[in-house]
Amino acid sequence: MNTKIKLLCAWSGPALAVLATVGLALANVLPVPPAAHLDPHEIAQFYTQSTTRTLFGFALASLALGLIFPLVALIAVHMVRMEGRTPLLTFLQMVTGSATGVFLIVPMIMMATCAFRPERSPELIQLLNDFAWLMFITPLAPFCIQNVAIALAILNDPSPQPVLPRWVAFGNLWVAFLFVPSILPYFFYSGPFAWQGIFVFWLAFIAYASWAIGMGLVLRHAVLRDEAAVTMTPMHAVA
Repeated sequence: MNTKIKLLCAWSGPALAVLATVGLALANVLPVPPAAHLDPHEIAQFYTQSTTRTLFGFALASLALGLIFPLVALIAVHMVRMEGRTPLLTFLQMVTGSATGVFLIVPMIMMATCAFRPERSPELIQLLNDFAWLMFITPLAPFCIQNVAIALAILNDPSPQPVLPRWVAFGNLWVAFLFVPSILPYFFYSGPFAWQGIFVFWLAFIAYASWAIGMGLVLRHAVLRDEAAVTMTPMHAVA
């Protein structure tokens, strides 16, 4: 496979984190997301106070979050090498990684819908906002399963020279653990365990951004290492 394509897929991880952060900042979601305890009129005002900027921010964020798909594909390419003939964990990572992309992008579209028609009833905007944020934050199962699948594949890699270092496996397990509090917004409207809270939004946001950047850079290193090995092989063969 073309090394340049692999490197582009690897860089999609850092690009995802940076561009999505910029998009959410433009949409006023960062640094303070709209709180779950706000009343319908406050929620409506959040989306309609700067409609053009808000829509542009959500559009940029949704495009940026789509970069998860090339990263998932490149992870799968490396996991197949670890698993060999029965790439069960590879398929699991691809399915759950694709699901996470959907769970990240669809809420951006739903939030943009809140701003699309400012004249809509505040109660309807609040309903759509609740749906968007609960979908964005709470579906931790595919996120955690993806991380665990990557970790298990790395830890069970039988190659004398592992495809990816073992510390990447433990990093993925830590990220999966950090996602666990994301289920709590079902039960809290305010405080650190609500969807805008530090132990939910900020913990998950930092964990996922760090994961995307880290996996992208690790895979970039692996791609360049493999390319260097292929380049050196003919020279050793001649010698």
